[in-house]
Amino acid sequence: MTPVTLGNPKRNEAMISRRTSLLLLGSTPLLPYAARAQGSAATSSLDPHAAMRWAKGFEGQRRADLGNGRFLNPIFSGDHPDPSLVCDGEDYYLTFSTFDAYPGIVIWHSRDLVNWRPVTAALTKPIGSVWAPDLVKHDGRFYCYIPARTPEKKSIYVITADKIEGPWSDPVDLNLPLHIDPAHVADDDGTRWLFLSGGDRVQLSGDGLSTVGSVEHVYDPWRYPEEWVVETFAPEGPKIMKRGDYWYMTTAVGGTAGPPTGHMVIMARSKSLAGPWENCPRNPLIRTISAREKWWSRGHATLFEGPGGKYWMMYHGYENGYWTLGRQTLLEPVKWDADGWPRPLGGDLSRPIKKPRDIGPQPHGAPLSDDFSTDKMGTQWAFYDPANEEANRLKRVGGTLHMAAKGKTPSDCAPLCALVGDQAYRVIVDIEADPGAEGGILLFYNRRLYAGLGFGSKGIVMHRYGLQRPRGAIPGQRDPGGSAVSKLSIRLTNDRNILTIHTSDDGRQTWRKFDVQMEVSGYHHNVAYDFLSLRPALYAAGQGEVRFRNFTYEALT
Repeated sequence: MTPVTLGNPKRNEAMISRRTSLLLLGSTPLLPYAARAQGSAATSSLDPHAAMRWAKGFEGQRRADLGNGRFLNPIFSGDHPDPSLVCDGEDYYLTFSTFDAYPGIVIWHSRDLVNWRPVTAALTKPIGSVWAPDLVKHDGRFYCYIPARTPEKKSIYVITADKIEGPWSDPVDLNLPLHIDPAHVADDDGTRWLFLSGGDRVQLSGDGLSTVGSVEHVYDPWRYPEEWVVETFAPEGPKIMKRGDYWYMTTAVGGTAGPPTGHMVIMARSKSLAGPWENCPRNPLIRTISAREKWWSRGHATLFEGPGGKYWMMYHGYENGYWTLGRQTLLEPVKWDADGWPRPLGGDLSRPIKKPRDIGPQPHGAPLSDDFSTDKMGTQWAFYDPANEEANRLKRVGGTLHMAAKGKTPSDCAPLCALVGDQAYRVIVDIEADPGAEGGILLFYNRRLYAGLGFGSKGIVMHRYGLQRPRGAIPGQRDPGGSAVSKLSIRLTNDRNILTIHTSDDGRQTWRKFDVQMEVSGYHHNVAYDFLSLRPALYAAGQGEVRFRNFTYEALT
């Protein structure tokens, strides 16, 4: 496949229609592997990227480092949007938007920008749905500026720590209700500023914990041609760095979801943070031009200097055909042209790229299987939209996770979720429920959209489209009535957006296939909002408690 470049304006303005895309793809030889795939159109036999192969990490999870000095995006598979990066000597630290997941603001560490390990979850006190944060180090102290919103309140908060590992402070409210996506920067004279969505900024106090004066407008973002297919203008995600005499501001426009060709990366520069800001003549620097590309809705970039003085851009994008995995983190090299503007070099990112720094084999990620002998809250597990004391519902005793029941259905019981990044995977868990409680395992998007299986005093309950349907006493059958089920092992297989469920009542010795299989490619933001991903989740509803044992994860090829 010939890579699309940004240098041809006519190509930039072109949008291949679905019908044209299918005709073009129909003339492409199909690979045997692709012919076996199922799910949405882009992940079926029409997939032009079916030959891509990633390395394998823990439990077969896909990883970017190919082991030959090169990497294949994404560097973070699965839902890791709005990456915010800080360099501390030879160490790089990174965090992402975590939205309704708590503990949140998970911080990761790397020395080569490709392999990352979790450090801690910095935000433990719920402040609402967490949007794009900014992780920075200033005068020897770490800060994270966090936009968050509830139905009643919108604002931007800050948490601080002397060490990246924490402890991190409680959130401090900066009382900025009208903006998102803060970006901290200190001017040449030491004055601290917080740049905001829409081309605005506000001065910070010397300690960075309050604002000084009012918000002011300093930049009118570049606008794309009206005929381009985008979601909406939405200037957001400013990131600022200095090189030579110029400050460079990277901004996202076009909307973070919606049409695959919407989100994009633009740039402006100025010799003063107050402006005037000069737009790059090659805007947008990054944009998905065709729905045939591997990565959709690419945007929210950070430009930074990496190992050896070379520059990189890190940003997010949706994977073609896998909206359900959320926005994944992408990395590409950048060169500086003679006119003083940066030029990204990665193309559509469907091919391997030389690593920024090769320091030999490095671990990446972490196992997702859990025997519940240790606390993995934040670094693996997170409650969906929890109350302040939600963690009190959990205890771990002898390899068993005890979860107190809450609410009536998965929609109001704050399920415990684990983020995954594979196109195909299998999860299994052993479940035991008290009388009056209902427990199960789901593929959970949000309180309006989920699928899976549960059971309790009224028998088996099937979940599909975010709706509950009693299914009787015997898993996989349609017998009337609902005799109590108190103990069951449930296996969910998500094979490229096809969900298959099996149950076992003899300790995983034999499995019975549930009689409904589900297509879940539509369980994503463009259908149900909330900027999330479809992820395995354990739930306990009703009264009493539900006990979970031996959660196992396996990526499938």
